[in-house]
Amino acid sequence: MIKRSSPASQSVHIEGAIRSLQSNDGFRPPLVELRRMAQTAHREQRMSSIQFSEDTAIPVARPSILVVDDEPLYQELIADILGADYEILMASGGMQALEIARNKMPDLILLDLIMPGIDGYEVYRRMKAVQRTCDIPVIFITGLGDVAAEAKGLKLGAVDYITKPINPELVRARVNTQIRIKLTRDKLSQLAATDGLTGLANRSYFDKMLAYEYARHTRSGTDLSLIMLDIDQFKAFNDTYGHVCGDDCLRRIASAISGIIVRATDLVARYGGEEFVFLLPETRLSGAVMLAEKVCKCISDLALEHRRSSAGHVTASLGVASGRFLPGSLISGLVENADLQLYVAKAGGRNRVAFSAIEGLG
Repeated sequence: MIKRSSPASQSVHIEGAIRSLQSNDGFRPPLVELRRMAQTAHREQRMSSIQFSEDTAIPVARPSILVVDDEPLYQELIADILGADYEILMASGGMQALEIARNKMPDLILLDLIMPGIDGYEVYRRMKAVQRTCDIPVIFITGLGDVAAEAKGLKLGAVDYITKPINPELVRARVNTQIRIKLTRDKLSQLAATDGLTGLANRSYFDKMLAYEYARHTRSGTDLSLIMLDIDQFKAFNDTYGHVCGDDCLRRIASAISGIIVRATDLVARYGGEEFVFLLPETRLSGAVMLAEKVCKCISDLALEHRRSSAGHVTASLGVASGRFLPGSLISGLVENADLQLYVAKAGGRNRVAFSAIEGLG
């Protein structure tokens, strides 16, 4: 009978091999052997590894982890320890790490403190200064016994730290804990930002994103567009068919119009009642009007019966406002202009789009 090494003994073997890299005798154990040991230790722990797909047959995207270290050996070793459960991204320097973090939005970052160029502390500060990456949790990687570095990192806001030489079991345990916390937090944030009836973004989340995009566009000077949508004669629909049918109508329209949005930067939200809103960053008036026309036709093509509508089915009116805005201008001006165009569309006979360009609002 062949006696297999325990995960703990595998960790000892890996640590010993890594320590040899720090010796002065020039010995470099083959990377393939380190990887084999890491994979073997991982297999021993598979039965106790965390599960993220709870009783569902739908494949769940694996959480992603960005490993930032200028030593390829440590990158590969961490990838072998965690790669079976997570998508692993790698960066060998601070600037590359910042770029990957912005573009890929990993769920967790393992960040080495000592690197050429900008160090881990500066990478961390720059990440936290940008809204897109400021909420990504970071685990610092430090040298063994570097208590001062660990304390400094935790004071800055790092969620945990890992010491070199790498201990596979501790790495998995600490990473799994932080990923669980991150996914739970993301789920709660998503619930807080979602309209319970339609599944679209809610008014609170829209207001937050509008403020962010408006500030960003006043700095960049690029076009920002807003579409406001109101379902025509919806009170009469509820009076005729009842509120249960009214809710179903809202859900079907929400599903249809969300399918028209193809850019990740665009946002469709339930504004309130039977009103919906589209926030379109870096979109000129012509592009916003084209999208509004598609939405108007999409709702009409659903052919949802509405006996008290002149069209015989559910329709919608849309108002579009677009422009470039000066620093210091009021965000309310964009919403008011879109709302005014919605009124124009209603007054013009419903089931149509009205639009206007805005000049500066300075």
